[in-house]
Amino acid sequence: MQDKYYMGEALKEAELAYKNGDVPVGAVLVYDNKIIAKNHNRKEVNKNAIDHAEILVIKEACEYFKNWHLEECTLYITLEPCLMCAGAIIQSRIKRIVYATSSPKFGYIESLNKLNNEKNNHVPIIETGVCEKEAASLLKKFFKEKRG
Repeated sequence: MQDKYYMGEALKEAELAYKNGDVPVGAVLVYDNKIIAKNHNRKEVNKNAIDHAEILVIKEACEYFKNWHLEECTLYITLEPCLMCAGAIIQSRIKRIVYATSSPKFGYIESLNKLNNEKNNHVPIIETGVCEKEAASLLKKFFKEKRG
């Protein structure tokens, strides 16, 4: 039940991205049942290719903790993270990732399952499909409007 609540908060962030003309992806980072950071894609608004929701949330959480180790945190994301964001997730040692819908074109998290089987230094627990229909619907609506 908690996963649905936190993903609902990430979906609210995705709606903000949508309203700003950015790809509607939202993220929240949770520690000890408390939202520590929340944000959404801001690539278009900030004119910066790396301003993905996950990157912004990780940066905000590191500032909150005054540390880059986020080992006891769970990251909720409305879309499967890309290669850049997957790298940031691994580097920050986030314990668990929950994402709503997969990204066949740019998603990279599923590749982490392979790493997990190879017993690497840090691979987060990965869960998918929470609020999948809602996240996928918002993304489809966004791209349909962009493409006409």
